[in-house]
Amino acid sequence: MIPAAEPNVGKLPLPEIVSERRRWFAIHTASNNEKKVRQHLQAKEIETFLPVYGVTKRWKNRTTVRVELPLFAGYVFARFDPSERLRIVEVPMVYSIVGSRGKASAIADDEIDSLRNAVATRQVHPFPYVKVGNRVRIRSGPLTGLEGTVVRSGESLSVVLTVEMIQKSVAVHVEADELEPCPNA
Repeated sequence: MIPAAEPNVGKLPLPEIVSERRRWFAIHTASNNEKKVRQHLQAKEIETFLPVYGVTKRWKNRTTVRVELPLFAGYVFARFDPSERLRIVEVPMVYSIVGSRGKASAIADDEIDSLRNAVATRQVHPFPYVKVGNRVRIRSGPLTGLEGTVVRSGESLSVVLTVEMIQKSVAVHVEADELEPCPNA
């Protein structure tokens, strides 16, 4: 009897050296094409992260629909080895890999992990990039240890998390008793 074929037959495992060099990068995309770019990258077996938030839209015919929009318009995050740069920039609707002086700049894994955790556990929405305000650390709850800028909108508090590389921010709703001042603020 012939043993059943394994699903990964014909695919060689990636050497540890290559997988260790994979880093997160911000990919600048054409407007309103973030989901298409993500699909193209996933088809190339490149790990992606496209944070989204839900919003209710009302069409002219009075139909109400809940849609998911990219949290950072014009950006998709991808994890790849910098030597694979060409595979990324050849994807349709990709403008560039964010960086400076022609060199892609990696985003820290913990910054992406914090963003994933915030999107998964809290209500988030886009927020203008901010430089000023009080720096705080979240001291309890699922986002413990995360640092950001506190803002007040109406009667509720939010902590603004910033991805410095792309100069974009997102506001996460929190309770005042979850916050403490940052020691270096």
